[in-house]
Amino acid sequence: MEPIRVGIVGVGNCASSLVQGLEYFRTLRNEAVGLPFDSLGGYTPRDIEVSCAFDVDTRKVGRDISEAVFCEPNCTEKFWPQIPGKDVAVIRGKTLDGVASNMADAPAPNAFRVSDEPEPSEDDVVRQLQDSKTNVIINFLPVGSQEASEFYAQCSLRSGAAFINAIPVFLAGNESWRERFRTSGLPILGDDFKAQIGATIVQRAISRLFDMRGAKLDRSYQLNVGGNTDFLNMMNDERLTSKRQSKTEAVQSVLKERLNSEDIRIGPSDYVPWLKDRKTAHMRLEGRVFGGAPVNIEVRLDVEDSPNAAAMALTAIRCAKIALDRNLSGSIDEVNGYLFKSPPETCLDEDAYERLLAFTEGNG
Repeated sequence: MEPIRVGIVGVGNCASSLVQGLEYFRTLRNEAVGLPFDSLGGYTPRDIEVSCAFDVDTRKVGRDISEAVFCEPNCTEKFWPQIPGKDVAVIRGKTLDGVASNMADAPAPNAFRVSDEPEPSEDDVVRQLQDSKTNVIINFLPVGSQEASEFYAQCSLRSGAAFINAIPVFLAGNESWRERFRTSGLPILGDDFKAQIGATIVQRAISRLFDMRGAKLDRSYQLNVGGNTDFLNMMNDERLTSKRQSKTEAVQSVLKERLNSEDIRIGPSDYVPWLKDRKTAHMRLEGRVFGGAPVNIEVRLDVEDSPNAAAMALTAIRCAKIALDRNLSGSIDEVNGYLFKSPPETCLDEDAYERLLAFTEGNG
C-alpha cells in the first residue's frame, strides 16, 4: 500500500498535534494512548507522512514542518517534541480571508505576522501539490476562512487530491461543492471536526439521554473559553457565525424535538490568554422528568483543544485515502457523521460509529 501523503493548510495548533501524533504513534506503537482506531482499511498512522504545508505567518514560512509546528503563536501541549526533520519546508500560502482583522493588533506572541514573501497563485499551489505527490489535503485554517478554504478546495480538485475540511465553513455541506468533487471523481470529507472527547460530543450524549429515558429537555447552553489563536480569532463576531451554527446544529440534530432558538445557546464565549490551548466548556441542560419534576444538569469539561481534534484528523486522513483507493467521490457520508459536527447527512453517534467501521471494512 502506498503511503498517505498529506498536505496541511494552516500550520497552527491542530497541525502541531497532528505532526507530533504521527511520531508518537510511529514510535510507541501499541503503548500509545488515545487513538480511536489503530487500523482502518489496512492503514495505520505509520502509513501517513506530511508531503507539504502552507501558512502565512512569517515565523513559520520557510521552516521545516518539524520546527514550524512549535513556533509562536502555537501553544498546544508538546507531548512529543523531538520530531526529526522532514525536509518539508512550510510554503507561503494564500492569505485571502485567512487572517482576521483583529489578529494583527493582538498582543505578542499571538499577533499574526504575515510573511512579505509573494503570495502564490492557484497554479503555484496546484504545482506544489502535484510535485509533492500529495493525495490528501487537510484544511486547518482559522474559523471564518471561507474564501481561503474555497481556494484550497479548488486546488485540491485540480491536483487530484481528496479534501478534508476540518473547520466550520461549509464545503462538504454545500451542494455545489459536493457536486464539483463528485464530477471530478474525488472525495470530500467535512465539515468541522467533532473532537474526540469535546464539548459537542459530550452535550450530544447527554441530550440524547433525555430522549432515551423519556425526559423532556427544555433549554440548554454551552459556553466555551480558551486561550489559543482560534479563540482570539473568534472574538471577531463576523467570523463566529459559522462556528455557532455548526455547534448548535450538532446538538439539535440528535433531539427528537428540536429546541426553540431562544432556548439553546452554544458556542465560543471568550478568550482568556493564559489558558493557551486549554479549553473549558460549561454546559447546562434544564428539563423535566416524571410528572414534570425538574431536572438540571451542569457539566464542566476541561481539555487540551488541539490533540482532541488531531485524533479525528488521523481517522479522517485514512478514510479519505480509502475513498480514493475505491474511486469514491463527493461527500463520503459513511464517515462524515462520525467525524464532523456539520456533515451533509446527520445520524446518531452510535449509528455513525457502526457506519464508519462498516465502510472501512468494505461493507459500507
